[in-house]
Amino acid sequence: MSKSKKIVIVGAGMGGLTAAAALGRAGFEVEVYERARELRPVGSALSLMSNALTALAAVGVTPEFTGRSLVFESLSFLTKRGRPIRTIHFGELARRIGQPNLAIHRASLQQALLEQASDAKFEFGATATGYTRDGDGVVVSFDDGREVRADVLVGADGFNSAIRRAIAGPERPLDYNYVVWRATPKFSHPKVTHAYAAHYWGRGQRFGLVDIGGGDVYWWGTKNMPAEQAADWRGGKAGVQRLYAGWADEVQQVIAATPEEGITSLPAQDRPFLEQWGDGPVTLLGDAAHPMLTSLGQGAAIAIEDGAVLAHCLKTIDDPRAALRAYEDRRRDRARGMVLASRGLSRTEQLQNPFQTFARGLYFRFVSEKTLDRQNEQALIFPGVE
Repeated sequence: MSKSKKIVIVGAGMGGLTAAAALGRAGFEVEVYERARELRPVGSALSLMSNALTALAAVGVTPEFTGRSLVFESLSFLTKRGRPIRTIHFGELARRIGQPNLAIHRASLQQALLEQASDAKFEFGATATGYTRDGDGVVVSFDDGREVRADVLVGADGFNSAIRRAIAGPERPLDYNYVVWRATPKFSHPKVTHAYAAHYWGRGQRFGLVDIGGGDVYWWGTKNMPAEQAADWRGGKAGVQRLYAGWADEVQQVIAATPEEGITSLPAQDRPFLEQWGDGPVTLLGDAAHPMLTSLGQGAAIAIEDGAVLAHCLKTIDDPRAALRAYEDRRRDRARGMVLASRGLSRTEQLQNPFQTFARGLYFRFVSEKTLDRQNEQALIFPGVE
């Protein structure tokens, strides 16, 4: 694609920033419009898995993660009272792949990618509302009445994407009838050692606790409940504490150590898988294209993969529309597989029936290392940009 053409990216999430960094470094004119007025150090943390780091390296994007993240080599699965079920060791697989797995605050990852995208033009506080086709290009509209013309438009504007809505029409999210709480407080506990990463399983309820460095931890919790209640959680911190009474001491203590305002909640949702991501000179990536449940911890990584493949296609294919369709064709099966795997794991993790949860624990204790390694390898190996 000619570098004289303008690429507009709506959304400064992980996938949009990856594409902006790779395309800006390649000499394209890139403009990024983000609805937030600034990228503030608030929100949750995430796991940045080996496949994301491989994808970034494949397009020459090399963020500085030293001092911003911790490498975690294993993930322990425990009962709600903290008794061990199984530990999955990622270290050897990561060494074979050549990239580690990181625990990092979302804001730190955004900042690291933003530094890599210094060749792009950014505008914050700009909320896109849709687009119209304009000859070979596209005109993006914003809520303040402005319009911006582009040769290529990339909708990277997240779960409630206005660009997706313009392509696919109105949709209802898919509800999974549980709530997710998240927080990143300062916390210390004798059991929460360096690079600690653990999931605690109850019945219809889970908890995750991860060391992200600098005295900070990331925790998240889930609880089965009607979708309406999950979408409008009103129990506050006290309600969360009541639901985790009797769980492992570190679980109860980290909730107690979290300020009320530091706990966010959201319903467990994704969307019907979208087979058509594009419309002429327009395409989607990340949560705008294929939102997924959090169970696999791969949402950010798959968005980064999207951004890398999209940038590669635009750099190596002359016709912009052909480049976008090639990107979509290369990514569709991978994204569909991860969305379905996330749904499947979510169903298993949120089981509430005592017989089913007993069988789940039994299976997970005795399934072979080879089986688990093969499953992890499928997720952690980036399929490549071609």
